[in-house]
Amino acid sequence: MIPSPPILLRDVTLAYRDHRVLDGLSLSVAGGSITALLGGNGAGKSTTLSVLLGFARPLSGEAAVCGIDPAADPDAVRRRIAYLPENVALYEHLSATENADYLLALSGQRQDRGAITDAFAAAGLQERAWNGRLGSFSKGMRQKVAIAVALLREVPVLLLDEPTSGLDPRATADFNALLARVRDRGTAVLMVTHDLLSAADVADRIGFLEAGRLADEVAASGPDRFDLRGLHARFQTRGDRLAA
Repeated sequence: MIPSPPILLRDVTLAYRDHRVLDGLSLSVAGGSITALLGGNGAGKSTTLSVLLGFARPLSGEAAVCGIDPAADPDAVRRRIAYLPENVALYEHLSATENADYLLALSGQRQDRGAITDAFAAAGLQERAWNGRLGSFSKGMRQKVAIAVALLREVPVLLLDEPTSGLDPRATADFNALLARVRDRGTAVLMVTHDLLSAADVADRIGFLEAGRLADEVAASGPDRFDLRGLHARFQTRGDRLAA
């Protein structure tokens, strides 16, 4: 029997009142691969993550994380997921290191100080900030702390919501290099983003979500990986049609 992929959505439908947010969405992400999901506002990207996290229950279809239904056993699913939201909630009065230590302890995956500072360095957080209070951090610096914490949790699934938001181009490149290392250790990564260039740099597959359905999906191939001009034109056309 072929095992199911760590991330699986099959014909998932979800509606809020009379508005159908997901409409027969099917998507899978294999271990050791990165899928980037693009789409306009209201396309269903964040709802897709909510289904996988067990925060939203589909009306129909199948959702599974490592073979577990998130709606039936959300705690078991969340133990297998590291999640990085777009707006990260961290403790203002604690330092970066204290935040990481506390959040890792809550997840039951405490790491020593050396591992934490190594993760900060890999995420591009400067050493002088490691013991600085979060209250004085920029959005980009906060994002780097959250990235380090998410990546220190060695779980089979990583979910990312606009992970490069607030990062400068150098920090985005550093993040993508770090994400490639996570993929290489066998993690299944699903990220929702508006950043086509960043997605093309690191993703193995790029999908475009339109009105709650996967309207298109392209796999990386060859030395150039993706035809960026073609992808931009394709996604722009779909976005214009959706906005019309």
